[in-house]
Amino acid sequence: MDRRVCEVRENILDGIDAAVRQRFEAVAIVMEGTSSQLGSALKALRRSTTARIILLARMCEEPIARRLMSESPGAVRLADGYVVCPTCLASLALHAGVQTEAPVPPPSSQPGSQASEPQSQPPREWEERLRYLEQLATTDDLTGLKNRRYLWEFARQILDRARRTSGRVTLLVFDIDNFKHYNDVYGHLTGDEILRQVAVLMRRCCRPHDVVGRIGGDEFATIFWDDPHLAAAERSPDGPEMPHERRSAAAERPPEAISVVKRFQQALGNTDLHLLGPGGEGVLTISGGLASFPRDGSTVEQLFERADQALLDAKRSGKNRIYLVGEPQSDIANLE
Repeated sequence: MDRRVCEVRENILDGIDAAVRQRFEAVAIVMEGTSSQLGSALKALRRSTTARIILLARMCEEPIARRLMSESPGAVRLADGYVVCPTCLASLALHAGVQTEAPVPPPSSQPGSQASEPQSQPPREWEERLRYLEQLATTDDLTGLKNRRYLWEFARQILDRARRTSGRVTLLVFDIDNFKHYNDVYGHLTGDEILRQVAVLMRRCCRPHDVVGRIGGDEFATIFWDDPHLAAAERSPDGPEMPHERRSAAAERPPEAISVVKRFQQALGNTDLHLLGPGGEGVLTISGGLASFPRDGSTVEQLFERADQALLDAKRSGKNRIYLVGEPQSDIANLE
């Protein structure tokens, strides 16, 4: 870290105490295991130090990190940045805006040449490069959604958390009905535009922490899960038990997921696809399957397999429907 002083504390309270007593350029907080303390700890840091606050997040904690970074009306921005682990001190320094020396380049092979002096590259430029590379590795370039690689790893991590906390996770897998027809009749550029519009609508209908991704072709997936940080913020220490605290992880139906999917289907029905001509309004429909942890599967592979099978059943039954796993003819349109 270019001979800078670094200190490591094993818990948040000791870290806050160190930040109050000393003048640090940046304070990094490991998010794992801090669901009940994180919000209050970040507020305490904001009050006691001018250092940049950086969150160290696992992939499954990235939606929470983004929320803590966002500025809502009347609220204090609790974090200045985040890094998805695994990472290194150099990467952390760049995200924190700490100036560091660039590595010394190797000597030129030309006779008589000398090694260059260490050069300092602006941290902002390196940070932008890092974020661009991260985006390439985890984002679908057509729709801007998360890609299959990200979805799979996020699902694995969020299921590990759900096992420890009795949390709920629901996987939706869906595709666009008759998508090949749109490609064949209107061209692939129109098909690409349809994919982008579907991505935008699904993202709008979901909660901020739910993860939406494109698996490939016209197939998409959404991971619905319980954000423990939101639950902790909503919980009143002296008040009655909140409704979400009484829910069982093995509940028969995932109400939030069903509500989002119904909203999404309604939005699709109101979409005017001008690229399809005068008859382009309300023609898009989807078919899909919903599988929930732990009722329908305990691993990523099992959930995807069960949701895929429900998607195929919905297709065979006439399309334009979303089936719940484990309930024959369980189109969510028939659920109250």
